[in-house]
Amino acid sequence: MRCTIALLSLPLACGAAALHFKIQIPGVCSSLLSLIGYDDMEFPSHNHVEIPNAGAPVYSTATPYWLEHIHHQGVSAFNPDRSYQVFRNVKNFGAKGDGVTDDTAAIQQAISSGSRCAPGRCQSSTITPAIVYFPAGTYLISSSIIDFYNTQIIGNPNDLPILRATANFVGFGVIDGDQYQPGGSQGFGSTNVFFRQIRNLVIDITNTPSASEITGIHWPTAQATSLQNIVFRMSDSPGTQHRGLFIENGSGGFISDLDFHGGLRAAWFGNQQFTMRNLRFYNAVTAINQLWDWGWTYKSITVVNCSFGIDMTLNGADRGPQTVGSVTIIDSTFRDTPVAIKTAHTASSQPPTGGSLIIENVRVENVPTIVQSPNGVVLSGSAGTTTVSTWGQGHTYIGTHGQVELQGPLPAPVSRPASLLAGDKYYERSKPQYADSPESQIWSTRIGGALGDGITDDTAALQNVLDGAASEKAIVFFDAGTYKITKTLYIPPNSRIVGESYSVILSSGRFFADINDPQPVVKVGNPGQAGRVEWSDMIVSTQGPQAGAILIEWNLASDGDVPSGMWDVHARVGGFTGSELQVAQCPKTPNIETPPAAINELCIGAFMSMHVTKLASNLYLENVWIWTADHDLDDATSTQISVYSGRGLLVESSRGVIWL
Repeated sequence: MRCTIALLSLPLACGAAALHFKIQIPGVCSSLLSLIGYDDMEFPSHNHVEIPNAGAPVYSTATPYWLEHIHHQGVSAFNPDRSYQVFRNVKNFGAKGDGVTDDTAAIQQAISSGSRCAPGRCQSSTITPAIVYFPAGTYLISSSIIDFYNTQIIGNPNDLPILRATANFVGFGVIDGDQYQPGGSQGFGSTNVFFRQIRNLVIDITNTPSASEITGIHWPTAQATSLQNIVFRMSDSPGTQHRGLFIENGSGGFISDLDFHGGLRAAWFGNQQFTMRNLRFYNAVTAINQLWDWGWTYKSITVVNCSFGIDMTLNGADRGPQTVGSVTIIDSTFRDTPVAIKTAHTASSQPPTGGSLIIENVRVENVPTIVQSPNGVVLSGSAGTTTVSTWGQGHTYIGTHGQVELQGPLPAPVSRPASLLAGDKYYERSKPQYADSPESQIWSTRIGGALGDGITDDTAALQNVLDGAASEKAIVFFDAGTYKITKTLYIPPNSRIVGESYSVILSSGRFFADINDPQPVVKVGNPGQAGRVEWSDMIVSTQGPQAGAILIEWNLASDGDVPSGMWDVHARVGGFTGSELQVAQCPKTPNIETPPAAINELCIGAFMSMHVTKLASNLYLENVWIWTADHDLDDATSTQISVYSGRGLLVESSRGVIWL
């Protein structure tokens, strides 16, 4: 069972067998409005408001960004094409970014070159990773940029590049993350679209006529994916049909630090489960239209001057079963918005848990209606300011009382320990990008002697780089590659580590093979050590039978106001080229009951994925995916496999504080 836990700000996912579910939405463009019953709806009018300094962190100065200027020498270790290029600057492929030239073809070439995994032709691949980098500039886009599998699209965080749709734009999304194919299916199975990101961009569709049903980003997605630091600019003219972000299916992911300006529906969301943090909406008709979900967590959402905040009423009480499972809204603000939340839940809703809503620490200002249900207003607001500490709509299940209808404050107070808070909100921190760091502060692992070719033992070379960088307060840059190690790799206190296109640390050999003597693959600090570590954009994996491998052991105690952190760091066991735990070695065995039959010991890939030990403290985890593969990512048909690991995440910390 693949599962996803969304607590506060982290989707933490684990599992060995996938349970997939998706919805097909025919006629995604024009007929989607009539499908959800909004094509003839009258929307309350609202006055445009100017938002000073609006946006996720946008810097006005064109400070050079080190990622653009360092020498890139990353490799794809198991790609047979030894000339394969991981890092791609769109300007090296002919894009101008001058606001005049049509850059569509050049950008698409930067994404597609090198026989990469394209939608409709390939389901998934771990051997064709890419970073597609945008320097500062304005890039005219006349048709959809089609995203490929295992791609990170990154802009300069010091001067966000603008992707501006032309007036005659043709396509679904300015960036289409899973292109629909002839016949109506999507190019990738949306529950298996892993390992991709988009960050540091402005998506501007204001030059496109407001009556055009254009979307900024189309993003059906799954685990180990993220959107960060993106601004969506849409028309807020009467009758606008613009959409910012559209997600109609998938199985999880993470999104933070997005700004939406204008639009009919700034964001449309449907997915199994998701965590979203720090989304801000201004001057939209509807900020968020919740299409469907199993469970959804919003934290630090801000809605200003929209007609509706969050609309959960698709297939509402008068139109059949609920499509929205549950929505949780934490530490959020609604201002100058007539209706903050629309729900479809009634006492007779089906399924019984459908349409559930939980509100915690939500501030409203000049919001006449906080919650509106099919039966009318169920939580009133006012022209003033108020804070809703807790409120719920749905059912409670307490003790032996069975199912009890809830519509009001939660029956028990919610504990909010002060140690987890920053002010009156739960602590949160976005992935550091070290935007102001000079190139001289970036230490390359390949320059330091590691090869990352998946064959050479890189243990000693990596350890030398990590030790030296920590002592010099430098940032370790793991050039793209697969770094084979045969002994524990130690990350010293005060390390800062960044991967390139999910660089892989790969354990191998007898040292990690003894199930009775487990050893960490990566050890962060020693027990009793204090300091801080920041680690992002990497994968820790194993090769072959590694029954004693603890992929990540976190011992470090971090004191002070700023915790240590892991962002977009994933534990992956099996199912990829080089793992030696694929279809050929570990085929599925559906007709063999285990136990009583013995498992294949050659397919035990790990003892444990991550261990936070007793003396560890002050650790912040965001978008960390812990996955024992249920299928082979490099098999043409994504064939299921039987790979085993003993444990997922064990948190033994007796000191706290741990954010998950």
